[in-house]
Amino acid sequence: MLVEDANRVRELVEGVKPDWIINCSAFHIVDACEDMPELAFQVNVFGVRNLALAARSVNATLVHFSTDYVFDSERRTPYTEGDTPCPKCAYGVSKAAGEMMLQSIWPKHFIFRVSGLYGYAGSREKGTNFVEMMIEKARQGGPIRVVNDQVLTPTSTMDVAAAVRSVVQEGPFGLYHLTNAGECSWFEFACAIFEYAGLTPEVEPVTSDFFRTRAKRPNYSVLDNQRLRATGFDEMPHWRDALFRYIAGRKAAGRM
Repeated sequence: MLVEDANRVRELVEGVKPDWIINCSAFHIVDACEDMPELAFQVNVFGVRNLALAARSVNATLVHFSTDYVFDSERRTPYTEGDTPCPKCAYGVSKAAGEMMLQSIWPKHFIFRVSGLYGYAGSREKGTNFVEMMIEKARQGGPIRVVNDQVLTPTSTMDVAAAVRSVVQEGPFGLYHLTNAGECSWFEFACAIFEYAGLTPEVEPVTSDFFRTRAKRPNYSVLDNQRLRATGFDEMPHWRDALFRYIAGRKAAGRM
């Protein structure tokens, strides 16, 4: 099903009449969004609109995932759910607009903003994730350069899934930040990956200017899970704990 096709979305949803719709679709190739903003909006904004209208027609709850890229200002303190989005790339703009589209159409929704996701399945578009990419680069040998001026919270998809399950079963509708605790730069994350994986490559910190990309990445996009705590849920584990468990899982599966 193509979420940007309103008729197909409506026909499927009204035929099945689900109680829940979980939207994991997104056009999230960040640099490509700069070149194809129309496609980014078709999927990330109008696709969400189509799902929201269909959910409303059958009284279904819509679960939608967004991103830390909706924030990109000069601040250096974590963003809460109450902070106004301020994206500076086409991808971030489209995701922020998608959130507002859903909020304006159908109140029975959960929006979960996540950050720096990695999981065993990897990304369908990229075929991998940052952890796997760093491990592969270490095996290939040679110096590895990683940006040290972009700070975020890398987050395990397993921890996100567990938190989502708890919130949708017991929590009130609305917007939530769901990331592992703590913060780090991509360089610090890479160093932790090598430490837990028992690898010792040559790693060099560089600035964002070293990698010329079409889309501007946020220099600081750490999210504060304020609403998660306020509604009585446990804080998510620290990003180092999540990474340690991920690497341990790879070792247990014989993938090291």
